Amino acid sequence: QVQLVESGGGLVQAGGSLRLSCAASGDTLNFYDMSWYRQAPGKERRFVAAIGKSGTDTLYADSVKGRFTISRDNAKNTAYLQMSTLKPEDSAVYLCNADRALRVDSPGGYWGQGTQVTVSS
Repeated sequence: QVQLVESGGGLVQAGGSLRLSCAASGDTLNFYDMSWYRQAPGKERRFVAAIGKSGTDTLYADSVKGRFTISRDNAKNTAYLQMSTLKPEDSAVYLCNADRALRVDSPGGYWGQGTQVTVSS
Protein backbone atom coordinates (compact mmCIF):
# COMPACT_ATOMS: atom_id res chain seq x y z
CA GLN A 1 0.00 0.00 0.00
CA VAL A 2 1.14 3.50 -0.81
CA GLN A 3 -0.18 6.74 0.60
CA LEU A 4 0.46 9.88 -1.43
CA VAL A 5 0.13 13.49 -0.33
CA GLU A 6 0.47 16.34 -2.80
CA SER A 7 1.47 19.86 -1.86
CA GLY A 8 2.66 23.05 -3.47
CA GLY A 9 -0.43 24.17 -5.32
CA GLY A 10 -1.76 27.68 -5.17
CA LEU A 11 -2.63 30.78 -7.11
CA VAL A 12 -0.13 32.14 -9.58
CA GLN A 13 -0.24 34.63 -12.44
CA ALA A 14 0.26 33.53 -16.01
CA GLY A 15 3.93 33.11 -16.77
CA GLY A 16 4.76 32.18 -13.21
CA SER A 17 6.06 28.98 -11.70
CA LEU A 18 5.10 26.44 -9.08
CA ARG A 19 6.67 23.26 -7.80
CA LEU A 20 4.40 20.45 -6.72
CA SER A 21 5.54 17.71 -4.39
CA CYS A 22 4.18 14.23 -3.89
CA ALA A 23 5.28 12.62 -0.65
CA ALA A 24 4.85 8.87 -0.43
CA SER A 25 4.68 6.53 2.51
CA GLY A 26 3.85 2.89 3.10
CA ASP A 27 6.21 1.37 0.55
CA THR A 28 9.53 1.90 -1.16
CA LEU A 29 8.96 4.43 -3.91
CA ASN A 30 11.52 2.95 -6.28
CA PHE A 31 9.13 0.07 -6.91
CA TYR A 32 6.76 2.44 -8.69
CA ASP A 33 6.45 4.52 -11.79
CA MET A 34 5.28 7.99 -10.78
CA SER A 35 3.01 10.26 -12.72
CA TRP A 36 0.99 13.44 -12.52
CA TYR A 37 -2.51 13.95 -13.86
CA ARG A 38 -4.77 16.95 -13.75
CA GLN A 39 -8.49 17.51 -13.78
CA ALA A 40 -10.18 20.82 -14.46
CA PRO A 41 -13.79 21.46 -13.40
CA GLY A 42 -16.23 19.66 -15.66
CA LYS A 43 -13.47 17.91 -17.58
CA GLU A 44 -11.92 14.48 -17.55
CA ARG A 45 -8.69 13.67 -15.79
CA ARG A 46 -5.78 13.98 -18.18
CA PHE A 47 -2.20 12.79 -18.17
CA VAL A 48 0.51 15.38 -17.53
CA ALA A 49 3.85 13.67 -16.96
CA ALA A 50 5.44 10.42 -15.84
CA ILE A 51 8.80 9.22 -14.65
CA GLY A 52 10.15 5.70 -14.48
CA LYS A 53 11.28 3.87 -11.40
CA SER A 54 14.92 4.82 -11.73
CA GLY A 55 14.25 8.39 -12.83
CA THR A 56 15.88 7.81 -16.21
CA ASP A 57 12.80 7.80 -18.41
CA THR A 58 10.25 10.59 -18.57
CA LEU A 59 7.10 11.20 -20.57
CA TYR A 60 5.15 14.43 -21.01
CA ALA A 61 1.87 15.49 -22.50
CA ASP A 62 2.38 17.71 -25.52
CA SER A 63 0.58 20.56 -23.78
CA VAL A 64 3.24 20.80 -21.06
CA LYS A 65 6.36 19.66 -22.88
CA GLY A 66 9.17 22.15 -22.45
CA ARG A 67 7.43 23.90 -19.57
CA PHE A 68 7.03 21.19 -16.93
CA THR A 69 9.69 18.90 -15.50
CA ILE A 70 8.95 15.76 -13.54
CA SER A 71 11.58 14.43 -11.16
CA ARG A 72 11.91 12.11 -8.23
CA ASP A 73 14.09 11.56 -5.21
CA ASN A 74 13.66 7.97 -4.14
CA ALA A 75 15.79 8.49 -1.05
CA LYS A 76 13.26 11.07 0.11
CA ASN A 77 10.29 9.05 -1.15
CA THR A 78 9.10 12.08 -3.07
CA ALA A 79 8.21 12.99 -6.63
CA TYR A 80 8.03 16.52 -7.99
CA LEU A 81 6.49 18.48 -10.79
CA GLN A 82 8.24 21.74 -11.59
CA MET A 83 5.89 23.93 -13.60
CA SER A 84 7.02 27.07 -15.37
CA THR A 85 5.54 29.48 -17.89
CA LEU A 86 2.15 28.64 -16.48
CA LYS A 87 -0.95 29.35 -18.52
CA PRO A 88 -4.57 29.75 -17.44
CA GLU A 89 -5.38 26.47 -19.16
CA ASP A 90 -3.02 24.74 -16.71
CA SER A 91 -5.50 25.46 -13.92
CA ALA A 92 -6.68 22.19 -12.43
CA VAL A 93 -6.46 19.86 -9.50
CA TYR A 94 -3.16 18.06 -9.88
CA LEU A 95 -3.10 14.44 -8.79
CA CYS A 96 -0.11 12.25 -8.07
CA ASN A 97 -0.12 8.59 -9.06
CA ALA A 98 2.11 5.65 -8.18
CA ASP A 99 1.87 2.40 -10.07
CA ARG A 100 4.08 -0.62 -10.59
CA ALA A 101 3.39 -0.30 -14.31
CA LEU A 102 2.38 2.93 -16.00
CA ARG A 103 -0.83 2.85 -18.01
CA VAL A 104 -1.37 6.40 -19.18
CA ASP A 105 -4.87 5.97 -20.60
CA SER A 106 -6.15 3.68 -17.86
CA PRO A 107 -4.17 4.48 -14.74
CA GLY A 108 -4.36 2.25 -11.73
CA GLY A 109 -2.26 2.09 -8.63
CA TYR A 110 -2.44 4.67 -5.89
CA TRP A 111 -3.61 8.27 -5.88
CA GLY A 112 -3.22 11.30 -3.73
CA GLN A 113 -6.05 13.67 -2.94
CA GLY A 114 -4.74 16.37 -5.24
CA THR A 115 -3.58 19.94 -4.96
CA GLN A 116 -5.25 22.91 -6.62
CA VAL A 117 -3.35 25.00 -9.13
CA THR A 118 -4.99 28.19 -10.33
CA VAL A 119 -3.34 30.35 -12.98
CA SER A 120 -4.78 33.80 -13.47
CA SER A 121 -4.45 35.96 -16.55
